[in-house]
Amino acid sequence: MGAVPFVIHAAARFCAAGAHGAAVPGGNHPQRRTLPQGIEVKRTPWFRHWFGREYLALYPHRDRAEARRAVALLRETTGMGPGTRVLDLGCGAGRHLEEMERIGYRATGLDLSRPLIEAARSSVPAARLVLGDMRRPPFRTGSFDVVTSYFTSFGYFDDEEEDLGVLREVRRVLRAGGRFLLDFLNADHVVANLKTEDRRTASGIDVVQERRLVDGGRIVEKRITLMPAEPSARREFVERVRLYRPRQLTAMLQSAGMIPGPSFGGYDKTPFSPAATRYILVARAAG
Repeated sequence: MGAVPFVIHAAARFCAAGAHGAAVPGGNHPQRRTLPQGIEVKRTPWFRHWFGREYLALYPHRDRAEARRAVALLRETTGMGPGTRVLDLGCGAGRHLEEMERIGYRATGLDLSRPLIEAARSSVPAARLVLGDMRRPPFRTGSFDVVTSYFTSFGYFDDEEEDLGVLREVRRVLRAGGRFLLDFLNADHVVANLKTEDRRTASGIDVVQERRLVDGGRIVEKRITLMPAEPSARREFVERVRLYRPRQLTAMLQSAGMIPGPSFGGYDKTPFSPAATRYILVARAAG
């Protein structure tokens, strides 16, 4: 964990790379090129570094109350009760899984980060937890009634086709008529209200967050610098999320075999509007 994202590694062999909720078996998808001497160079994906213990320390405010509201929205919009088979993609430390189990859902969580999976295992021992790849979820076709993607656990890949591939896999593991809840940011709100820098203290660590738009405004990049009292312990991370607009997401869902349904601007079921901070959409698996 201490390495800076986008570090260049020179080696003849690389480990697997994945995303939050994704780990690439066999290392088949790292971005890399071959030098004339045969030495390979790749850019380390940001999500390989960030979603770990530092992430947990920086965002302790993401609590159970928020998770209760998020899962309540799921229950109310789908009408599905106890016994519902739910897959949470990018489950993180399991706060949504814990609430799902509490209301009687049969919850499964998938995530790339071993530290986050371990944290989830401690807080939600009854849930099934899988360290795996959201592009290749290791589940049988039609094995879930609901799939969730909470708190912008989508849009992390440099290749848009990989994001679309995630949605196709969501459709594959859903039964016909199953539901997919996508909780994403409102891209237009992010662009219009971009805060280029903020500073705060979390878990006794000074945190500087710098934001900018890159790739012609199609990606929002956040650079997080953690500055403990000991200067040598300073660490830097990067988040990059593709700014999909609602019309793009609905088109992608349709292409993946899902039918877009109601959309909201928050967990309180506020209708979506340009001023909303989030774009939450519930889609139905066609068939």
